[in-house]
Amino acid sequence: MFKKENPLTSIIMNCHNGEKFLYESINSVLNQTYNNWELIFYDNFSNDKSVAIASSFNDKRIKIYRSNSFLNLYHARNEAIKKINGKYICFLDTDDFWTKDKIQQQIEFLETNKQYSMVYSNFFLFNEKKKHKHIYFNFFLPNGRITKKILKKYTIGILTTCIKSEIFKSAKFNEKLNIIGDFDFFVKLSTTLNIGSIQAPLAFYREHESNYSKKNIKIHIEELKEWIENNELKFKNLGLSFYYQKLLLFKLKIKYLLIRLGV
Repeated sequence: MFKKENPLTSIIMNCHNGEKFLYESINSVLNQTYNNWELIFYDNFSNDKSVAIASSFNDKRIKIYRSNSFLNLYHARNEAIKKINGKYICFLDTDDFWTKDKIQQQIEFLETNKQYSMVYSNFFLFNEKKKHKHIYFNFFLPNGRITKKILKKYTIGILTTCIKSEIFKSAKFNEKLNIIGDFDFFVKLSTTLNIGSIQAPLAFYREHESNYSKKNIKIHIEELKEWIENNELKFKNLGLSFYYQKLLLFKLKIKYLLIRLGV
């Protein structure tokens, strides 16, 4: 167990009708080997039992907030961040879950390696239907100034991140976005800060029929297209290329066309 400062870590859990897997997600927080945390449960205008489920856990570290209207996901993330008290911030959505030592490993990494402002890790892709898991990335995850590398192959899953909260005094998520908000945020962050990596998988991304990005390919296309248009010149001036983002956009358009044609 890490025994230095044990700083308070704030966990952001944004929720909109997330009752199906919520018990498991919150339990993965309660089962952490690192105990000095607060869970900011931010309900984004749900009409299911999500709030009741979150309220059923008898733990004062779980703090529940509710939006009075439905917000874009990354607007809701920014609102939740306003409630935090911790030195560090982690993110966990209601359908994902963590290994028991996720926070412990990451706090120890950041407290020991002061040159890094955030750390991320590998993760398991968990197929809900087949109850099967496999490690998502089978290569060494980059660290340091990694902008060029993550533009070529994006490796930062928001569920695996742990970030110094002071970063959010001057940075926030783009509130207009619903799908690529974490990509936008972390790519831009990587141009000015050192990002650390832990090679071990510390989280489980649950793949299921209701994954928002799978159901909303058209929105993904629109957001990525606009992102390229708005950012290409700035990144080009930094000597960086959007070749792989344009390739992804092309693939998404083909996929969407095939779905429309019923192929």
